[in-house]
Amino acid sequence: MPLPFKEHPLRHQTIAELHARTYEPLRAPERISHITTVCGERGTGRNLRYLLKLLEHYGLPLPDSVDQHYRAELGDIRMLWERHTEFVTYTFIKHGSFDHPFASPVLNELPAEWLKHLPGEVVAAVSLALEPQDAPELSTEELSQLFADNVVIGSQVVGGAARAWSDLRIHGDGLSRILLRDQGLSKNQAGRLAKRILEVSSYRAMALLGLPPAREANRLLSKADGRLVQVATRMSSDERAETGSQKALLAELTALAVDIETIAAKTSYRFEASKAYYGVVAQRLEQLRQRRIEGLQTFTEFLDARLAPAIATCDSTSQRQHDLAERAARLTSLLRARVEVELQRQNRTLLESMDRRAQVQLRLQETVEGLSVIAIGYYGVGLVGYLLKGLEGHGFAIDASYLTGLSAPVVVLLAWLGIRRMKARLLKSADA
Repeated sequence: MPLPFKEHPLRHQTIAELHARTYEPLRAPERISHITTVCGERGTGRNLRYLLKLLEHYGLPLPDSVDQHYRAELGDIRMLWERHTEFVTYTFIKHGSFDHPFASPVLNELPAEWLKHLPGEVVAAVSLALEPQDAPELSTEELSQLFADNVVIGSQVVGGAARAWSDLRIHGDGLSRILLRDQGLSKNQAGRLAKRILEVSSYRAMALLGLPPAREANRLLSKADGRLVQVATRMSSDERAETGSQKALLAELTALAVDIETIAAKTSYRFEASKAYYGVVAQRLEQLRQRRIEGLQTFTEFLDARLAPAIATCDSTSQRQHDLAERAARLTSLLRARVEVELQRQNRTLLESMDRRAQVQLRLQETVEGLSVIAIGYYGVGLVGYLLKGLEGHGFAIDASYLTGLSAPVVVLLAWLGIRRMKARLLKSADA
């Protein structure tokens, strides 16, 4: 029956997101293998195709579409596949008793060729065992032997309904080990507990991916910081340097700023992701509701002592990148302003020189105008003289020499007025 109101297009998607991170109810004894592979934000399609390849191997029907998670029965193995922003997790669960919790990982029962070509890069691979409440309790020595005599951490979890131990190390089979002991868990509690503690492993690994880039970035930033100090020192000592020298300094400073921004561009996403993953780890640890087991560090204590400094390093490196970029930008602005002031000073000097040249040229032009009036007047008087002499020769009663002399001032005045009028017309057209 259609609804009587208009739905938001994202209504069903937002409801589905509430159930996107499902868990599998567990009943001890259970063994779990969990793999986390980094595929990048654009690589999940390749992982989806590889998931379908596994389903084909077991003769299962292929789904029309797969959302953020998928569940399947691979014979007596239950599989959960989950897609995250930049990584994918595979969880393989097998119910049944076992003599040794880590001797036969569930991964060993999967197709070896499929595991060999698993897409992406594995950052976490965990073997987890959930032993029942009636199983014999392990002594401290037996527990230590399960984890190859490494230092074991552990705590009571779910408010005392279970116990959890691990050494958070990679063992000879390439897997980390986590042992859970049921002390009164329901199926749902056991499923949520396993999921949360496996997510701690995955998100811890993803959070620590930011530490190596932070160390490398700090090394590069130390060099950039030294170069920045050198540039600042040269700027303060070369205040009266030539413009060409300051332009070279500006080019060097601009290149340095580009280097700093390049480092930040390569690492900023990784640092922000590490910070977000660390927040998820802290949340999952809080949800474990741990209680201390005498003589052991809790998971929170162990991870806080090691994970928190790593994230602090990422944060400080990110802040250092930001501060260096700002310092480089300030120095660039200061040097650019200095270069512009020097260029303006040179332009002013050039304009003053051009003004002086223009004044000299004007005086020369005025001198030429005076000479031109004299020359035009001389030739004009000569023409008038020729005219008057011709008239006198044809019998006109005139004194050609006398009249020629009288015409000289008139001709010169007319020449001067003509040149003035021509100059005024040219200036008017130039202004227009």
